[in-house]
Amino acid sequence: MFIQTEATPNPDTIKFLPGQPVAGDRGPFDFPDAASARMSLLARALFQVDGVERVFLGSDFVSINKVQAKDWRHVKPMVLAAIMDHYMSGLPVVEEGASGLSDETEYEGETAEIVNEIKELIETRVRPAVAQDGGDITFQRFDPETGIVHLSMRGACAGCPSSTMTLKQGIENMLRTYVPEVTAVEAAL
Repeated sequence: MFIQTEATPNPDTIKFLPGQPVAGDRGPFDFPDAASARMSLLARALFQVDGVERVFLGSDFVSINKVQAKDWRHVKPMVLAAIMDHYMSGLPVVEEGASGLSDETEYEGETAEIVNEIKELIETRVRPAVAQDGGDITFQRFDPETGIVHLSMRGACAGCPSSTMTLKQGIENMLRTYVPEVTAVEAAL
């Protein structure tokens, strides 16, 4: 088994591509800590590696955030071994029935049309670009009174030094151009 790796804009995150489906279309799954990884055998194994701080399972990749104090020269080989061991075992990446998709707020009328337009732009223009960097950005909510869109940044995007610039200069400008009701974009907490 050959696992490719790619650097990301976040120096503490590397994208691992095992050449096989990871979360497939059931995800993505973001595990900010070991306690949140109960539904994934792979994520639990990765958190056993000294220095792993966060695990993100994309459709066909795994993004690993390491603690800043650790060096990739020590963490990367252990992560590669954990991924290889998991895939060689034949066990599922996540438990049967698990889904990384979150429940959404229902919007009505004109607000529903605005939200659908925002989601479409994020899905077609933003998510593919950030997935190339090992991350994900998902819609959380829209406040029609203020025009503020709240997005959740995951994977390599979580904690990335350039993520604020990406949100404000890239995504916010694009959404404001195509959806005049949008006044600002903020990271959901």
